[in-house]
Amino acid sequence: MRRSQDNHEKNMETNIDQSFNSKRGYFDSGATRSYHFRIEQLRKLKAGIRRYESEILDALHSDMHKPRFEAFLSEIGIMYEEIDHTIKHLKGWMKPEKLTTPLALQLSSSRIYTEPLGVVLIIGPWNYPFQLLMAPLVGAIAAGNCAIIKPSDNTRNTGSVVERLITEMFDPAYISVVQGPGAMIGPMLIEKFRFDHIFFTGSAPVGKKIMSMAAEHLSPVTLELGGKSPVIVDKDVNIDVAAKRLMWAKCFNAGQTCVCPDYLLVHESIKDQFVAKMKFYIKEFLGEKPLTSPNLTHIVNKRRFDTLTSYLNNVNILHGGEYDNTTLCMEPTIVDGVAADHPMATEEIFGPILPVYTFKDIEEVVPFIRKNRYPLACYIFTSNNNTEKFIIENIEFGGGCVNNALIHLANPELPFGGVGFSGMGNYHGKYSFEVFSHKKSMLKTNTFIDPSLRYAPYTESKMKWAHRLFG
Repeated sequence: MRRSQDNHEKNMETNIDQSFNSKRGYFDSGATRSYHFRIEQLRKLKAGIRRYESEILDALHSDMHKPRFEAFLSEIGIMYEEIDHTIKHLKGWMKPEKLTTPLALQLSSSRIYTEPLGVVLIIGPWNYPFQLLMAPLVGAIAAGNCAIIKPSDNTRNTGSVVERLITEMFDPAYISVVQGPGAMIGPMLIEKFRFDHIFFTGSAPVGKKIMSMAAEHLSPVTLELGGKSPVIVDKDVNIDVAAKRLMWAKCFNAGQTCVCPDYLLVHESIKDQFVAKMKFYIKEFLGEKPLTSPNLTHIVNKRRFDTLTSYLNNVNILHGGEYDNTTLCMEPTIVDGVAADHPMATEEIFGPILPVYTFKDIEEVVPFIRKNRYPLACYIFTSNNNTEKFIIENIEFGGGCVNNALIHLANPELPFGGVGFSGMGNYHGKYSFEVFSHKKSMLKTNTFIDPSLRYAPYTESKMKWAHRLFG
């Protein structure tokens, strides 16, 4: 058995060696650099997604029981929009940027050229196993790179469809998929090869390991992680609309979203009304028996399921709390604020449980949120512009919404990414193009005049001119 496993790993290493080296050769050939090549590959990617759309939706349902509507919105529809946006703007993004040149460098012109990095590695998570692989891949293609992509081994059905799609649509020397346990494949890839960029979406502990391995080769890394994203609901809100939007965001993908509302801070004067409305909308969305609803995603695996159910011990449940060990389904659950040492107070919940805390004055929320620096998202429900401004200016977080939740990441014009422990770097739209590009600065000088100021011998007259030029 051990010999068989060793042979399997050796064969995998050989295949990865060949895959990486073929991509280095493909990139060095210059084939990926032209605008027309990049556009053609983006169109092929979109065509491949269309061709495999039904299979992708089936795989997502098999892996996580994702409702087809949710899966289309969050995994496929958003990719069509991202690809179309990139195709529309790519020519402008690739165009050299002309900049002003200071007086001391007159007779020269300054430009920034964007060029591809080379061979990049994209490692995807299990919670959105299609979209969170494809979105950075769009940026890698647009920027002119070759890529190896690694799907999560927790969502194998989706990973299998991804591999078939990529294999059918692209030259394996250009883009390919590597499958297998992340704990084995990650080091096999990152420790051996100098990738020109590594893009990882997942947990902070794994992100730290990847960054440590990448440091040996000085490979730049983008980390899209997570964190405890708060929701702040002030007393002046439209309670019905706020509760409806919040519960939609919390129920979406059963809370298994990196920017999912993690906990609620609601003004004490409206807590009871707000909780009642949240209960109402859970039933409105999922019926009287959420565990059998076709509109509720299930938990990805038994390990995550057991972690989430353990959170319900010794807490005051305001709504829900039911789960099914067989199907790994857990109903949306609202709990009263938990103790400071409870795991839900310190760890990202990443599931359909929402702790509720109250505040009296808006200033109270700042130190409360800062106990878990730095959230990936923050959601502010208020009709007061001063409250909105106060939260944005006083709390560090990746991005967010005012009077909504989740949907900021659907705008390709907005950069998406974390800060501090929630990640580094950002992407989507132009920012995806930039994360996989190098900005090359160039200054070009005419030769028909060559002022003698900078050349020796240095005189008092030249010093006076230098003072005039440089202030």
